[in-house]
Amino acid sequence: MDSRSGSSPPLYREIQHFRQVWLWALVLFIALLSLYGAFQQLILGKPFGNNPAPDGVMIVLAILFGIGLPLFMNTTNLTTEICSDGLYFRFFPFHLSFRRIGTQEIKDFKACTYSPIKDYGGWGIRYGRKGKAYNVSGNRGVQFELSSGKHLLIGSRRPEELAETLASILVKR
Repeated sequence: MDSRSGSSPPLYREIQHFRQVWLWALVLFIALLSLYGAFQQLILGKPFGNNPAPDGVMIVLAILFGIGLPLFMNTTNLTTEICSDGLYFRFFPFHLSFRRIGTQEIKDFKACTYSPIKDYGGWGIRYGRKGKAYNVSGNRGVQFELSSGKHLLIGSRRPEELAETLASILVKR
């Protein structure tokens, strides 16, 4: 697996973000709570809580959780591409460059519906009883069996289109 630089233009491209309402509600609650705590303690001069943190710690918490956490969640994404030489994917910011699975490494694949929690323990970069998964939302994707015997799931909002595009380049090999 390597970066996508220098390869052919993508035949398929999908960029997905975390979009679960419950997740964003939790992130925004934490962000607003940290910003409110900093405002109350630093601007209004009233200690936040029964055992308030020092002002410097409140500033750090407000920056990390009030600004950093929502920004991190907003920029985290899964990009999936198919080029003539294989499948490329990147889970930003954890992967700064694309990972590649060449056409010769793909033994089998199929569009599928799965249970993110039961099969992989949730969303993100996950390891489960069915192999490794890269997913950010939903319960659909493409399950790959690699020539190494490993299994990989790439979550997708358009798994049929992803599988069809992949099938069209595998026919040409």
